[in-house]
Amino acid sequence: MADEQEQEKDDIPNYQFMSLVYSISQAAMMQLGKISNPMTGKTEKNIVQAKASIDMLDMLKDKTRGNLTKTEEKMLLTTLSNLYLNYSDEVSKEPSAEPKEQEKKEENK
Repeated sequence: MADEQEQEKDDIPNYQFMSLVYSISQAAMMQLGKISNPMTGKTEKNIVQAKASIDMLDMLKDKTRGNLTKTEEKMLLTTLSNLYLNYSDEVSKEPSAEPKEQEKKEENK
């Protein structure tokens, strides 16, 4: 009986943790230009900041390994997967630096 109560207690997610994950993921989505900034109403993109936000969640995953409920772990992993896919999508849309370098070389000739 005590083991069942302990297990049930372990399965109750910490809403502060989940709120933190949600906040960082929303910031990353804004930085990826996927959602508009609620303060300005504008969609702004900053890939470098988005990567930093994603890396922060990845670090949080590493630091909390073995210390999360199943619900918390699932939310964190799902959020990270979603962010990685969106990040890859946005990076693939970015013009590469190589054509710009080629243009500079041709101009210098």
